[in-house]
Amino acid sequence: MCTLAGCRGTSPSGAPPAIAATPAKPSKSLPKIVAFGDSLTEGYGLPRTASYPSLLQERLDADGYHYEVVNAGVSGDTSAGGVRRIDWALDGDVKVVIVELGANDILRGQPVEEMKKNLSTIIERAKAHGAQVLLAGMEAPTNQDIEYRKAVHEAFPSLGSKYNAALIPFFLGGVAGIDSLNQNDGIHPNQAGTKIVTETVYKSLRPLLEK
Repeated sequence: MCTLAGCRGTSPSGAPPAIAATPAKPSKSLPKIVAFGDSLTEGYGLPRTASYPSLLQERLDADGYHYEVVNAGVSGDTSAGGVRRIDWALDGDVKVVIVELGANDILRGQPVEEMKKNLSTIIERAKAHGAQVLLAGMEAPTNQDIEYRKAVHEAFPSLGSKYNAALIPFFLGGVAGIDSLNQNDGIHPNQAGTKIVTETVYKSLRPLLEK
């Protein structure tokens, strides 16, 4: 079964791993939910209003939750890049950080232990700020080595357990590898796929929130 990238070995940025956009800086009004990730969070190839953080905002508003969702997704970012910018992303009254990073590390075959170390740092800093963490799990493509895939599969649950962080078992569950739910690159969800991703995130996020 295809997983993270529909079995294609290219980056979730769809482009070289350069910062493609600067996320909007949080405002100072409502408590924040920071969607912290790479192009899968930024909404690569979609209108800004169709990204999962934008759809999540709509979902929260409709259900009476009073939070501002901050899109802190940067195309091409890795877990190491996340470490470099997490402190900036925690500006303001941040209640929850949705950590969606590691896809680019995995597709480049970076050591899983290094990825885990970087994600640990991000989680620790978010928790030190007083925020809850929702960790988005990833899976390696099926064209990678079976031992590497096993290490990736185990990495995110182990981090969730270690830090008592809520876990989305697979961020792209029900979307990855399905042509009709992805853009032509076979990696990034299209608008239909992003709606499914949003519901996946919302299901795990809702128990962490207070109205």
